[in-house]
Amino acid sequence: MLARSLLAVIGGLLLWCAQPSVDLWYLAPFGIALIALSTRGTGPGKGAFVGFLGGMAFMIPLLSWAGVYVGPGPWMALSLLEGLYFLVLGACAGVVAWRDRSYPWLVGGSWVLMELLRSTTPFGGFPWARVAFGQADAPFARVASLAGAPGVTFVVAVCGGFLAVGTAHLLRRCRQPVMDRIPARLRPPSAVMSEEVPEVPGPFFREVGVPGVAALALALAPLAIPLPVDGPTARVMAIQGNVPQAGLDFNAQRRAVLDNHATLTERAALKIRAKGERTPDVVLWPENSSDIDPLRHEDAATRIRSAVDAIDAPVVVGAVLTEPADKLTNAALVYLPGQERPSQRYDKRHPVPFGEYIPYRSFFRALSDKVDLVRRDFVGGNEVGVFRLPRQGGDPGVAVGANICFEVAYDGLVRDGVRDGANLIMVPTNNATFGYTDESVQQLAISRLRAIEHGRSVAHISNVGVSSLITPDGVTHGWTGLFEEAVLTEDLPLRHQRTIATELGDLPAYGTSVLTILAVIVALARRRRRMA
Repeated sequence: MLARSLLAVIGGLLLWCAQPSVDLWYLAPFGIALIALSTRGTGPGKGAFVGFLGGMAFMIPLLSWAGVYVGPGPWMALSLLEGLYFLVLGACAGVVAWRDRSYPWLVGGSWVLMELLRSTTPFGGFPWARVAFGQADAPFARVASLAGAPGVTFVVAVCGGFLAVGTAHLLRRCRQPVMDRIPARLRPPSAVMSEEVPEVPGPFFREVGVPGVAALALALAPLAIPLPVDGPTARVMAIQGNVPQAGLDFNAQRRAVLDNHATLTERAALKIRAKGERTPDVVLWPENSSDIDPLRHEDAATRIRSAVDAIDAPVVVGAVLTEPADKLTNAALVYLPGQERPSQRYDKRHPVPFGEYIPYRSFFRALSDKVDLVRRDFVGGNEVGVFRLPRQGGDPGVAVGANICFEVAYDGLVRDGVRDGANLIMVPTNNATFGYTDESVQQLAISRLRAIEHGRSVAHISNVGVSSLITPDGVTHGWTGLFEEAVLTEDLPLRHQRTIATELGDLPAYGTSVLTILAVIVALARRRRRMA
């Protein structure tokens, strides 16, 4: 059991290394292979345990940003919660006969099932740290245009399943000559072969070579999937205005964050006029770029209007609104030149539990007084956020699908905007509360995969970085540093064609999960018959 536990932990660490900012994406199949090897033939109980160990080894280092300003308690609690879902993964993999031809596919299905559960439960789920989100630079990422993030996870995990099968056969062949010279009744229990494993190895290529070739083919085949980037373009400007200080009190200095973004926008306007350049079609500010509610404070509204009139283009402003009564709303507001009030508005639909609101506050306060760091709960909106902005000269209008901060990690929220006509995806985010950690680059990697998944350009704009403008093939154009002022400008393609992934929606995730559950039920029945 110690060896299996060690394999699972190493596998989890390899999965962490496949994610930003380590960015060794090619380690993901090997990490999955080691976790699969650690669970093979264990049965559901032991499989769940070693799967949990692998999950914790993956989550603890990956989610370290969760405790940067609030201490290790929330970090460990979040890691533990996410690690618990690996119990399901290990239990599923532990009941399937590893030499069964379906084994690699069951490994893939188990990962999709586990990530689906993580992404939807509890309190709406936490889909961060999915295998797919570390594959933006890999050939695997192209699968997202066909089957979304679940499809990418599935292919990577199936690849890992084939590697596990090939490795298991290879290890068995290496020890077989020694075992053959020892009578079965005298062998140690750990060396006695299961009745489902043949005593005599089959042909080397069939048992070791074929799984290896299959894994390689799965890794290279996605290169044949096209990622078109043609279409009319829109000039997009993103403003990263920075904040006075990192941490939970990033907005403690009244109106400083708003002034930073407004001033940087006005400077950009002066440069455009001085160089005779084209005015942007849309200017995007990040989440919380107005640290004062501009609908209730006239000085904030006046400062925003000044910047909008200076740049002479629609500006999307992120603001925290002090409404409804005793609550807050995280919103994106569209300001047009020459207009007093916002013309369009999107309210964040999925506030972050324990970050923007506290569920069952009295219960969790009994466990930790840190829940009171969230003094007022945010409420979620109900409408899909697509800002339709006309352009001069008869060019196709810009339809901006807004997904505020962590919303980019939720498949359905991003898809809703594209289905509602968005030809540009906007991800305004506030990363000031995570300091100099990997949270920002992990989030940017998600935006890159969304660009491929839906065939849309993505403007990922943070108040402190990392920010970037992304074309529909997932390629970044401009990459800002952390806690610096920056202006990004790029002519981004506006595509209207929907990808297969956009059309299929959740079907790949739920379909694969249902088939996996049925396969595990069949495997359990077979296991009970063998043990009877």
